[in-house]
Amino acid sequence: MVAYPGVHNLDVIGPLEILATTKYFVDAGQEPYDIKIVAAEAGAVEASSGLTITAHHGFADVADDDSHFDTLIVAGGHGTSSAMKDADVLKFISQVAPRADRVASICTGAMILAEAGLLNGKRASTHWFWCGLLEKDYPQVNVDRDAIFVRDGNVWTSAGVTSGMDLALALIEMDWGHEIALQVARFSVMYMMRPGGQSQFSAQLIAQRAEDPAISKALDYIKATPGDPLTVTALAARVHLSERTFARRFRYETGLTPAAYVETARVQAARVALETSSDGIEEIARNTGFQNAERMRRAFQRHLGVSASDYRARFGEIRQADALTRDGPD
Repeated sequence: MVAYPGVHNLDVIGPLEILATTKYFVDAGQEPYDIKIVAAEAGAVEASSGLTITAHHGFADVADDDSHFDTLIVAGGHGTSSAMKDADVLKFISQVAPRADRVASICTGAMILAEAGLLNGKRASTHWFWCGLLEKDYPQVNVDRDAIFVRDGNVWTSAGVTSGMDLALALIEMDWGHEIALQVARFSVMYMMRPGGQSQFSAQLIAQRAEDPAISKALDYIKATPGDPLTVTALAARVHLSERTFARRFRYETGLTPAAYVETARVQAARVALETSSDGIEEIARNTGFQNAERMRRAFQRHLGVSASDYRARFGEIRQADALTRDGPD
């Protein structure tokens, strides 16, 4: 795992913890992964949070060693922009990547791989906020804006932060089989395969950065009352704008039509209800503005790729697995 100043702690620790958890589910005496963190020099590396990560080896130590690697992973973080210009980082990755069976990136680590030329002609993903920049600066990369993670040949890339843990599960499944990966997922209280893509998260962040006071007010209202009639007419009247002006300013602020955003907010509200309550699906559909279960089912398929009932069933499996493994290994 490659780390550098300004790296995101979770980009490093999240995937490595998932990989390390595998040891509890393989045969006794096996050590499934020998994990090492590498940086410019061995020792403390300050992450973007101000916390430090300890690198086991310096770049020179590893680059001068002819040993083989199963996997080279490059983490992301707020320090990515600097790392992309760091000749030592790029030289190390370029030297070591050919000696690895597979190369992976977490979050904005994809930008470093792209700068090193390792994504040329390949399909790749990165954090949704950086997808446009990856497309613009590296036109030879086929960017998948909505994928949680992507595998193209022996190169794996993932979206933002926790998607690196999803990628780690996929690596475990490749290395140790589906059953071991499923046990790791259950122990970690994770989906074996998370439904939907990363776009389901980005729309929720839009409400936090809207600068237009009227649109910000409308977004807050949508979030607070998803079950209300949230037509353009009703929303425009609430913030004292004409329908045409409201629709234009709403799209400018969010990148979505009011109808598209309302549906996204309702799916989010329904997800929370399915996860945290015992209410029936029909009742949840009514309370979150879908009117009936069939409309909610279609919306879930569009946004998440699963039905509402399947979503609840999957969450229930994870919750049940959490209870079963509560007394498992520490």
